[in-house]
Amino acid sequence: MSKVIKNERIVEDHWQVVKLAEGQTPETLDLTGEVLIVPLAVWLARKDEIITRSKPIGVWLDGNEGPEAIAGDLEHFALIAVNFPKFTDGRGFSIARLLRERYAYRGEIRAIGDVLRDQLYFMKRCGFDSYAVREDKDIEKALAGLRAFSESYQAAVDQPQPLFRRRSA
Repeated sequence: MSKVIKNERIVEDHWQVVKLAEGQTPETLDLTGEVLIVPLAVWLARKDEIITRSKPIGVWLDGNEGPEAIAGDLEHFALIAVNFPKFTDGRGFSIARLLRERYAYRGEIRAIGDVLRDQLYFMKRCGFDSYAVREDKDIEKALAGLRAFSESYQAAVDQPQPLFRRRSA
């Protein structure tokens, strides 16, 4: 079983990320696993069927898929994953921040895809609380990336007050 970083600890990952194979449609995707993270297209096509499952469900968004597509369905998700197809694609940071700030999502937000140590601290600031680090990278070293900086000046999801306000209080 693979491992992920969740709440600043390395834990076993029980979630299965389901992807559409080339030529496969959302209607033909096998949904027999225990705890699945399905692509947005599958959720939209088979929402009624997925809701009737008695198992936790997660959905994953690509950078070009905004959280407004699932805004009315957030109570159904135990986890929302945001896919980073390559480390230079920063759209996922905005998606996480929108989920936390605009849509008040309080469940788990996981970074998947090309997730590297250098990004984790900034992902946390945007609202991510779990990270599926790229398999060819050392997860122990990546965990240290969450503690790369001891203090932040700016306000963010993880610290809504900027440093000057925290110091003046």
